[in-house]
Amino acid sequence: MPSSPSSTSGGRAGPTISTIAAEVGVSVPTVSKVLNGRSDVAPETRARIEEALQRSGYQRRRSQPQGTSPPLIDLVFHEIGSAWAMEIVRGVEEAASRAGVGVVLSTLGGRHSPEQGWMDRVLARRPVGVILVLSTLDPTQRHQLESRSIPFVVVDTDGETPADVATVGSNNWHGGLSATRHLLQLGHRRVAMASGPVDVLCSRARVDGFGSAHDELGVPVDPTLVRYENFTMEGGYRHGRALLTREDRPTAVFAGSDMQALGVLRAARELGLRVPEDLSLVGYDDLPLSAWVDPPLTTVHQPLHAMAATATRMVLEPSPTLGASLRRVDLATDLVVRSSTAPPPS
Repeated sequence: MPSSPSSTSGGRAGPTISTIAAEVGVSVPTVSKVLNGRSDVAPETRARIEEALQRSGYQRRRSQPQGTSPPLIDLVFHEIGSAWAMEIVRGVEEAASRAGVGVVLSTLGGRHSPEQGWMDRVLARRPVGVILVLSTLDPTQRHQLESRSIPFVVVDTDGETPADVATVGSNNWHGGLSATRHLLQLGHRRVAMASGPVDVLCSRARVDGFGSAHDELGVPVDPTLVRYENFTMEGGYRHGRALLTREDRPTAVFAGSDMQALGVLRAARELGLRVPEDLSLVGYDDLPLSAWVDPPLTTVHQPLHAMAATATRMVLEPSPTLGASLRRVDLATDLVVRSSTAPPPS
């Protein structure tokens, strides 16, 4: 006979909606409303029910959506609008479509953690999984998904995540190492790093790789040439103006994204500098546009499409028996050498 949604693996009766309701002193429909993300429950009552769900270890059985509506994946970005984000969207949508699953896209307005209103909408939709890009959940939000048996995966996490949270990323340290090593081996000795935000893990990992390449070849790092900004063209432009107007300007710039590299390229041209004759430039991501700019951009290939597809498969086919090491996927990066890099001017 099949076990009930609240039974434990050892056969003992686990917590049910009825026992949660009795413990909190509310009706069963009230607990059900909270589980389904309904907004018509008083905040104090909702908080007491969520605490009881967490304390008891309640977990709803994962089930397929009922009716004619297709199953859904929630895909959430801290912000969207760049070509980088579009590559992630494309990878998730293609993988989900092959599985007959729809995608709901939402953004957090630049925040790296969602507000409760977003969580309520997700619980009301009851998706088959959630993919968070450069975003994280607090412990309460994690439990809200876990208690409803909604698996979630973090793509390119903004910071350290708990060991039991599934993540998909790429080897950012190696990407930073290979890009900087390429420039140093060309003969550059004043290489600048135009990185992304300092509070984002992938930015710091790329800077670490930048430093390791210098250590490897015995070249000192000038800390004033390492700058943090956002990953946009505007951020790269500000980097470029600040770095390239120095009297001791760098002969090469490693940008933390292809979009930043385009901003640096614009700044260089405004200042009368030629790429690569006067300035070598390396980007990061290998977006489709990087091969079409003038000159075609040397860049670190980050497998964005594969990262998105991997995350999609992880939420569609969750495996609670996997160890923590198998829940953390780091895909390889490769340097793609094009025409924007050359030996420094003599």
